[in-house]
Amino acid sequence: MTTVVERPESPDISSGYPTVASLSYDWSKRVPDQVAMREKDFGIWKGYTWERVWELVHEAAHGLLALGVTKGDRVSIHSEDRPEWVVLDIATVAIRAITVGMYPTNPAAEVEYLLGDSGSIVHLAEDQEQVDKLLEGADGAQTVKHIIYVEPRGIRGYGDDRLMFWDDFLESGRRHMAENPSAVFDLMAAAEAGDLMTLVYTSGTTGPPKGAMLTNANAQFAMDLVVNVPGRTPDGIIPNSSDTILTYLPLCHVAERIFSTWTMVISGAMLNYAESIETVQENLREIQPTLFFAVPRIWEKMAAIVEIKSRDATRVKRLIFRGVMRLARSIGKDKIANGGSHTVKSRILYAVGYPLVFRALKERLGMRRVRWSATGAAPIAPEVIEFFTGIGVPIFELYGMTENSAVATLNFAGRMKLGTVGEAYPGIGLRIDEDTGEIQTKHPGVFQGYWNKPEKTAETMTSDGWLRTGDVGEWVDGTYVKIVDRIKDIIITAGGKNVSPSEIENSLKASPLIKEAMVVGDGRKFLAALIAIEFDVVGDWATRRQIAYTTYRDLSEKPEVIELVQSIVTSTNDKFSRVENIRKFRMIPKELDHEDGELTATQKLKRSAMVETFGDLVESMFT
Repeated sequence: MTTVVERPESPDISSGYPTVASLSYDWSKRVPDQVAMREKDFGIWKGYTWERVWELVHEAAHGLLALGVTKGDRVSIHSEDRPEWVVLDIATVAIRAITVGMYPTNPAAEVEYLLGDSGSIVHLAEDQEQVDKLLEGADGAQTVKHIIYVEPRGIRGYGDDRLMFWDDFLESGRRHMAENPSAVFDLMAAAEAGDLMTLVYTSGTTGPPKGAMLTNANAQFAMDLVVNVPGRTPDGIIPNSSDTILTYLPLCHVAERIFSTWTMVISGAMLNYAESIETVQENLREIQPTLFFAVPRIWEKMAAIVEIKSRDATRVKRLIFRGVMRLARSIGKDKIANGGSHTVKSRILYAVGYPLVFRALKERLGMRRVRWSATGAAPIAPEVIEFFTGIGVPIFELYGMTENSAVATLNFAGRMKLGTVGEAYPGIGLRIDEDTGEIQTKHPGVFQGYWNKPEKTAETMTSDGWLRTGDVGEWVDGTYVKIVDRIKDIIITAGGKNVSPSEIENSLKASPLIKEAMVVGDGRKFLAALIAIEFDVVGDWATRRQIAYTTYRDLSEKPEVIELVQSIVTSTNDKFSRVENIRKFRMIPKELDHEDGELTATQKLKRSAMVETFGDLVESMFT
């Protein structure tokens, strides 16, 4: 039986510091019937209005209170992107508790560690798979008093008393609301700038993940910049309620949080949840978003798809396509040389290519309506940016990290410079240490430190209060920043030469045939590389040449494939100095995986783990 609740009319929460919760509530009053979020349900896109979003947030917030959650308690979420993720996240902030997000791919051991480190007392596990991960790591789940699940299949027979179905959780919230109608609003009215709102765990490339503490003030600063910074978009229009966004990267990552949830609550833009990471391309075509953020791997994958699809066309269409692609590269180079804006020449060339290929290509990629897109979180090959710029997708590289709320630099529209991550946001502190070359930032978005790790926090901050990013950078033309590499990843050869592996790796990965590359050579006489192929693309290449194969390993070991990769390595070597040339390489014999420990949850290579796992391959190149 559903409890009918008399909801108070517009309670006064103005005395509280603005939060993602109060902003959501404001939208529910301003535009209650406007769609805020959509998800696909049995093949049909289902919308949630702002009024409905707030109803769910309000019920979930009361549900947390009913479970005994108080200010400062941790509520963890282990799920794919879906409305329940955002609802529980906002509800947690509404009652002044702290959200702890987890990657859907986190294996049981990492779930146990994250629960133990954060001390979470309420945990949302999306389905049986995620529930099992928690129950496998009982030691780390000792603090968890309640486990909420969204998908009931396979769970109803479990005997753990802590388990609670999402619908039952909301029902408990409605009962609590009936008895304490003002409880959530009272807490929102008491919100302070310094309240911790979330722990964002780092990817853990060099050790156990650390929980970066972000406050309401950190988030508000980042949100203000997302919307109000001048010169972000080519059309000059700031993100607003007419914009649409596809949400598909893990919401526990600060980049996805700022470009989806935080953009939604500050600008009113509509979120659309991808069905899965595998359906992103299909969902993009259906939604045709206006704002889009992707990590380099996604942009590289889209470019690879274009390459594969073009091979399936007729001979005449292939010839036209190749000609237009040369045209796209010419347009891209011309626009980028002009700061990302059209010149007379590029405008004329684009007018030729648009009706022939660009229009249909953008439609197929889901980029037809994109008026601003970005790439970040890892370096990207310049050729990829040139390609998308050339076909008419305004893409800008930016730079930030969890510890500064993703606020550092941006390539502004009309001022972009290829090969850099742009210029510092207006009004923030950004410097490059003269001795170490390390990029450092100082602004209101800088985090409060690492959860329960004061010594790690101290290592991250300078004596005068600047955040050490751990990235080596250099100035270009006075105001632009070029990322050289992570300090810890710089290779020093036996001859004493400093080499940045990421630039070489990105050049290799610019080829649609290469998925991953890791350059090695620290303390060695020359550089070598471990290389992983893009299975789909290379498989298509092999099939067309009637090269039979069975598994990934079998394909990667084919002499023809090794010869193909050698040609890419040779082409890459031509771009770099002799000391930066790759003398030898070995094929990685398996597809890399987070659960196997070779990748972080954000799909970055764990270099130490790679050397340990493939140590024999590495040594074989130097003996």
